[in-house]
Amino acid sequence: MIRQAFRRALLGAGLATAALLALPAAAQQAGQQAGQPAYPSRSITIVVPFAAGGPTDTVTRLVAEVMGRDLGQPVVVENVGGAGGTLGAARVAQARPDGYTLLLHHIGMGTTPALYRRLAYDPVGGFETIGLVTEVPMTVIARKDIAANSLAELVALVRRDQTKINYANAGIGAASHLCGLLLQKAIDAPMTTVPYRGTGPAMTDLIGGTVDVMCDQTTNTTQQIRAGSVKVFAVTTPQRLPALPEVPTAAEAGLPGFEVTVWHGLYAPKGTPAEITTRLSRALQAALRDEKLVARFADLGTAPVAQERATPEAHRAFWQADIAKWRPVIQAAGQYAD
Repeated sequence: MIRQAFRRALLGAGLATAALLALPAAAQQAGQQAGQPAYPSRSITIVVPFAAGGPTDTVTRLVAEVMGRDLGQPVVVENVGGAGGTLGAARVAQARPDGYTLLLHHIGMGTTPALYRRLAYDPVGGFETIGLVTEVPMTVIARKDIAANSLAELVALVRRDQTKINYANAGIGAASHLCGLLLQKAIDAPMTTVPYRGTGPAMTDLIGGTVDVMCDQTTNTTQQIRAGSVKVFAVTTPQRLPALPEVPTAAEAGLPGFEVTVWHGLYAPKGTPAEITTRLSRALQAALRDEKLVARFADLGTAPVAQERATPEAHRAFWQADIAKWRPVIQAAGQYAD
């Protein structure tokens, strides 16, 4: 009897031990079934839908480095340029919704629904939002030998010569293209548009004097302005920028109401589990608090958004409002990308 009781006790202890040992595996299996394994367990790719070296690429690489430290995995940047950013966006929209392929895009996410009438993906319904990153100011610049020394003189020159003044941009749908549309509307005078395949070539020709005017993000223009490679007329924000304190706002320079910033946001494919987008949002928020990133952004003439805007909910609300803002502007211009 004693021996049988001992055996029963030993068997019970063994079963209990086995059950305890099985708990982590069971929990892990349950987590996998719920779509939340130990995420991330490998490197993450952020697709930039533009060429390397441009403003969005610069922002992405700064953010990716710091997010990788918080996530404990490498965050790799991949440039998939072309078709005004829609090729890279399509790649992410069609990727597996597992949190390992993301998109960092700019204001083009707000304009694409109106700018493109036919797309191979849903430009709104194809994505989950993760959070806003930054709103980059724009600068109105020109070749350094243009016959104008202020924004008022530049406007007078454009109005006098009309389409003889040409305007460079990085392609239809690029931030520089959108800013150009607003600038021409604000001054009520057309310029000859010269589209390029990327910001780099457009800036190269502006510096070389091949084209006359450009409106682009401070992340791309600040260093050229400081070096004297281009002539600057105004920034497109309500206040002057700490990085360019000598440059007047458009309102100060005689063009009130001409305000535009290029916002950037981080996205995942539609259907990505909320647990993953929330984890990515926390990593993004941590990155935007990083002192070195803040300092680097400031050197480029921008700043991270407030923490409460780096959330999926705030991002989506802002995005939807921006779509509504741009649709009538694009329709009035009648310039479509397809």
